[in-house]
Amino acid sequence: MVAVDLSRIIGCTAETAVGCLASRLSTRFHADSDSISVDPPTYIASITGDHPIVFFIAGDHPIVFFIAGDLPVSVVHLQKLSCTFIFTVTIYPLSCYRTQRMTSVTLKKNYRCVQSLQQFYSGGPYTVSSDGSFIACACNDTITIVDSSNASIKSTIEGDSEPVTAIALSPDDKCLFSASHSRQIRVWDLSSLKCLRSWKGHQGPVMAMACHASGGLLATAGADGKVLVWDVDGGFCTHYFKGHKGVVTSVIFHPDPTRLLLFSGSDDATVRVWDLTSTKCVATLERHRSTVTSIAITEDGWTLLSGGRDQVVNLWNLHDYSCKMGVPTNEAIEAVCVIRTTSPFSSCMRGKKMTDPPAFQFFTVGEHGIVRIWNSQGAVCLFQQASSDVTVNKDDEEEAKRGFISAVMLPSSQGMLCVTADQEFLFYSPTESPEGTFQLNLNKRLVGYNEEIVDMKFLGVEEQFLAVATSVEQVRVYDLSSMSCSYVLAGHTDIVLCMDTCTTSSGRTLIVTGSKDNTVRLWDSDSKRGIGVGRGHMGGIGAVAFAKKSLTFFVSGSSDLTLKVWSLDDLSDDVNDAFSLKTKAVTAAHDKDINALAVAPNDSLVCSGSQDRTARIWKLPELTPGVVLRGHKRGIWSVEFSPVDQCVITASGDKTIKIWAITDGSCLKTFEGHTSSVFKVQFLTRGAQFVSCGADGLVKLWTVKTNECVATYDQHEDKVWALTVGKKTEMLATGGSDAVINLWHDSTAADKEDAFRKEEEGVLKGQELENAVLDANYTKAIHLAFELRRPHKLFELFAELCRRKDAKDQVTQALGVLSTEEYHQLLEYIREWNTKPKLCHIAQFVLFQVFSILPPTEIIEMRGIGELLEGLIPYSQRHYGRIDRLERSTFLLDYTLNGMSVVEPDMGVVEDPKDESPVGPTEAVAEGQERANEEVSKKRSSKKRKSKISNGGNKKIKGAVSSDGAVISVTK
Repeated sequence: MVAVDLSRIIGCTAETAVGCLASRLSTRFHADSDSISVDPPTYIASITGDHPIVFFIAGDHPIVFFIAGDLPVSVVHLQKLSCTFIFTVTIYPLSCYRTQRMTSVTLKKNYRCVQSLQQFYSGGPYTVSSDGSFIACACNDTITIVDSSNASIKSTIEGDSEPVTAIALSPDDKCLFSASHSRQIRVWDLSSLKCLRSWKGHQGPVMAMACHASGGLLATAGADGKVLVWDVDGGFCTHYFKGHKGVVTSVIFHPDPTRLLLFSGSDDATVRVWDLTSTKCVATLERHRSTVTSIAITEDGWTLLSGGRDQVVNLWNLHDYSCKMGVPTNEAIEAVCVIRTTSPFSSCMRGKKMTDPPAFQFFTVGEHGIVRIWNSQGAVCLFQQASSDVTVNKDDEEEAKRGFISAVMLPSSQGMLCVTADQEFLFYSPTESPEGTFQLNLNKRLVGYNEEIVDMKFLGVEEQFLAVATSVEQVRVYDLSSMSCSYVLAGHTDIVLCMDTCTTSSGRTLIVTGSKDNTVRLWDSDSKRGIGVGRGHMGGIGAVAFAKKSLTFFVSGSSDLTLKVWSLDDLSDDVNDAFSLKTKAVTAAHDKDINALAVAPNDSLVCSGSQDRTARIWKLPELTPGVVLRGHKRGIWSVEFSPVDQCVITASGDKTIKIWAITDGSCLKTFEGHTSSVFKVQFLTRGAQFVSCGADGLVKLWTVKTNECVATYDQHEDKVWALTVGKKTEMLATGGSDAVINLWHDSTAADKEDAFRKEEEGVLKGQELENAVLDANYTKAIHLAFELRRPHKLFELFAELCRRKDAKDQVTQALGVLSTEEYHQLLEYIREWNTKPKLCHIAQFVLFQVFSILPPTEIIEMRGIGELLEGLIPYSQRHYGRIDRLERSTFLLDYTLNGMSVVEPDMGVVEDPKDESPVGPTEAVAEGQERANEEVSKKRSSKKRKSKISNGGNKKIKGAVSSDGAVISVTK
């Protein structure tokens, strides 16, 4: 035993504590019955996570001390004596250190998916509700109804397996109109999601559609160059317009319901005006030189705006259909919208608004990815957005394909909605700065399609944000409270392959990303901009990892087979001061691409995993080679250091997960369970558990000590590439090839509480059930038995009811309150009861009552009824066959008894020796018949009828009467 006064080292660092212990242990001490002289001792301090570890080396006997975070020093066992702590020192070989645990932890048993960001828009048509509360989007061959506040999918309408080409809403938002490549036009009821009617009319796909303000007419524009108007209720064509020489790209009704005019724009560079009254084309507007992509009408209804890819917006006078002016925009226009006078855009622009009353404002979006606001008087550009997240370079032909593809004005004061070529919905609202200048703020961003999710990390101290790397050049940062994209980090010129995050002591959150463009970039999440670029790799960056303790460097691994250590010493607090990252060390690490990196908790080691099927340990900061971990049969996709043990975990394409000792490179444990490659593995619960994901689309929770897979989750439909664990909350986030991001919370405590609550409710309902049985309230008792899932008790209740005189009425009353699910459950119980001869009578009785209560139409529509009937029919046939055989046996008995009554009775007066009065013939016949009937009934009810008949001897039957009324005596 060694006594140390710890009052001197309370609150001091681990190094000071080590010095104090070293000076105290310079004397002789007892450990495991061996006396070892430590004079002077040598020590090594190693800080690992929340639990600093101190190694004392005394000759050939290393000693391990644990210094906990909540106490100044705690060494295995503590006992407080006044101000002195007495502790027992135990000698551990370093090879055994990996099995030690600081404190017992509560293992997690289950995770629950609480939020999910799914694909809801794949590009193409969309429409916004009249109040802006939801958006109907085309998602491949389906239509998704998305909540515009948080991107959650409210409902999904299944199509006809063909891509959706056009969508429109009725003015009251109760009906949705859609068309697909199959040329089928459908009307959907949004309340029930059922197709009300459908029809075909075009010879090519429908490219656009619009609903009249009355809701009774639907206009469709097709690739066949025709414009058709349909009666919504009848589903028949009311107008057939042809005249365009190309694909009709847009169609709108006049906003005034009394003016029955229809406008259509085509890729033949014309806009046509159709009169629904005369069913004729009243005007053809020819000033564009390229495809007309968008048309709009002003609030007064007398000016038409048309925008096209010829970079011009034309204003047309609807009085005489003349062109009032052309507005050059210097970009291909994809959408033009009129700004209403009640819109906040109009109020913010009042300082720049012209005084001419007929003047109006409109905005345009196009291939450059910026918003421009114009005034109709003088074709003046009132506002031009400096840049946006989708702003592209005019000189780059490939980038020119991006930008905005559509835009609409949102109702009331909600601003405008712009849609990008990357399936993003950007919600803008206007503001006015204190200086009086107009500003356009991005309020919200909904990402309709993330493509393949490659990597993700939590951001911030509170882990309120999630950085996601997908198959694009940008990093998208999501706000987890609203599941909307808060901002993007743009700077890479090729797709981002990996990332890592860290939070400095000052609270600054940094992000490092590696890309296929052979560079690493450092980002500041607060300023939302890049602060450093590292160049030097000759291949794509496959893995990056920050230092865990000092945060003065990060490591990168590339497909050029090298590792690089990048210094962060030049990092300043001035976010505007961007710098070029410098390398501290470089080494050729592997024979194939490097897929994964992990830095030890004390920043002394780094582990790299490669496609060459090995993982290697390197000493930092010089990248000195350490042990090589060999044993996997496929490439290694993920590596991670244990937060408390001297071990590392690896995940491989050979479907296994292995834990290795970093001292000698030996494999300690192997975990098998995935059916395909394992892509990511992360430690949980202070290293006692870990979670993994793989190409089989599964996420698995494991316990290290027992080698047991605690839970398996199947929330993804494709490979799960990305997995991250929150350091503070231990919340999980997963993403993969299905473009779905799932957030998982630990539900162990909640599940335990729910189980306790259900058990308590079960006890209360069980007592209530017993009370109902005692009160003979069978209807309530049967209902409670269904809730508690007690089939045996339910059978007892039905058996009790069957013994009552009013059994049929009681059972009918009890079954009448059951739901469809409870009827299905009851049929499952009956199927089980029907298999046993002792229980089949009750089962058949209840089954008869069920079939008497439910009509056949409901029985046929019941889920799984075919399987239930297949289990009921064979045993029912067997029971009825047994009853038929029993009935035939009774017929034989009746025949035998009737055959034995061969002597006809004699009619006459019967003299009773005890009674002197004579009996008349009529009374004798009646008495004889009554006794004969009693005798026959006795014989039938006896189990030994035959033996009684054979042993009867010379038995005299009194009162036997013949047909003529004589009384005779018969001797057998």
